[in-house]
Amino acid sequence: MANMRLTKNPMPEQDPVVRAGNFEEVALGYTEEMAIDEAKRCLNCKNPQCRTGCPVSVRIPEFIAKVAEGDFDAAYEIITSTNSLPAVCGRVCPQEKQCESKCVRGVKGESVGIGRLERFVADYHMNKANKDAVKVPECNGHKIAVVGSGPAGLTCAGDLRKMGYDVTVFEAFHKSGGVLVYGIPQFRLPKEIVAAEIDNLKAMGVKIVNNAIVGKSETVDELFADGFEAVFIGSGAGLPQFLHIPGENLLGVYSANELLTRVNLMKAYRDDYDTPIKHFHNVAVVGAGNVAMDAARVSKRLGAEHVYVCYRRGKDELPARKEEVEHAEAEGIEFRLLNNPVAIHGGEDGHVTGIELVKQELGEPDEKGRRKPVAVEGSNWILDVDTVIIAIGTSPNPLIRNTTEGLTFTKKGGIEADEGGRTAKEGVFAGGDAVTGSATVILAMGAGKAGAKSIDEYIKSK
Repeated sequence: MANMRLTKNPMPEQDPVVRAGNFEEVALGYTEEMAIDEAKRCLNCKNPQCRTGCPVSVRIPEFIAKVAEGDFDAAYEIITSTNSLPAVCGRVCPQEKQCESKCVRGVKGESVGIGRLERFVADYHMNKANKDAVKVPECNGHKIAVVGSGPAGLTCAGDLRKMGYDVTVFEAFHKSGGVLVYGIPQFRLPKEIVAAEIDNLKAMGVKIVNNAIVGKSETVDELFADGFEAVFIGSGAGLPQFLHIPGENLLGVYSANELLTRVNLMKAYRDDYDTPIKHFHNVAVVGAGNVAMDAARVSKRLGAEHVYVCYRRGKDELPARKEEVEHAEAEGIEFRLLNNPVAIHGGEDGHVTGIELVKQELGEPDEKGRRKPVAVEGSNWILDVDTVIIAIGTSPNPLIRNTTEGLTFTKKGGIEADEGGRTAKEGVFAGGDAVTGSATVILAMGAGKAGAKSIDEYIKSK
């Protein structure tokens, strides 16, 4: 019998006062009872729309039906038939804009907690003492190279391996996982979870070569010379964008990328690592996407007394996930909305002393339907801070662009590729942030999936 309660089971969380001082995971996950109860809210619609909202086509109603029966192993089999990284997706997917936005239960009340159930199933499997051995598909003799071990590259590699390809992933960093390890903080996505998902792919036979910078240690053309028959480029968007305002080169101005890489990948928050990090007191984070929320919440955990998020639009226009904004507010992050930075001020020692903001009013909607901020003349004021973190987006790394002939690029530096990931260069496919610029983990995974399908078609047609 379906459970007709209008609200979803709330996610158990660490107390905000406690968690603002640690790097442990904020959301604690459902118990078995909560998961079964939540799964029973699913109506198992005849024509389920939730699947159409999922970039990796998870068989949502099927896996939820198994959770409702208490058969978590069968639920895991169903999810992983299309999704190689369920424990990651269950944590960082913007479900509210995707699968859950299409859920019929959301018409009168709250949608089914699809993301929370996916996370529960993945964690259940990960924590099992006796797991079945990972199935290793037979090799079909075709070699494929994947550049980058972020969500696009890992998904593409996993799907190709399932089809029987011999896949090698080339990763520039010493650790695999791309943005999942350098970008997203431990309290939102524990790194042990990412490592376990990657170990699953390795057990299936995916090879990963670290410290391999394609475009430096080896070019795309050299990969073909080495016997790879196709190359998928999922090298992400690791180049930070800046504001180009006066004072941006003062000491104490960082890109969110640098801060997050030091903290997440290089563990600067831990005493047993000697990664240097400055002690912040008053921090202004410019931008309001998920990366800005991560930078603000990391700064708070590193001991900053005040952390301000400065954004030129209002609360309704915040691009970050609602959950991220709520978590940030609960942890004491202060929002300075409708304020646009025009300059960063410094002292004689060359260090930041404040950020100059101009108050904004929202005018007419722009071409994307977002209301355009308009400066209020003469409303400049200075917010006293010693640190400014710029989190206004990233663009694709130019290395591949500069070392690969035959590819075409967008104005913003992304590789031009069609929906299936096919580029202008024969045998080269691309997807994720390397194509779109910074976007979500799940969209990158969807692109990795499409790329794997296209590569399979390409090899079979040869």
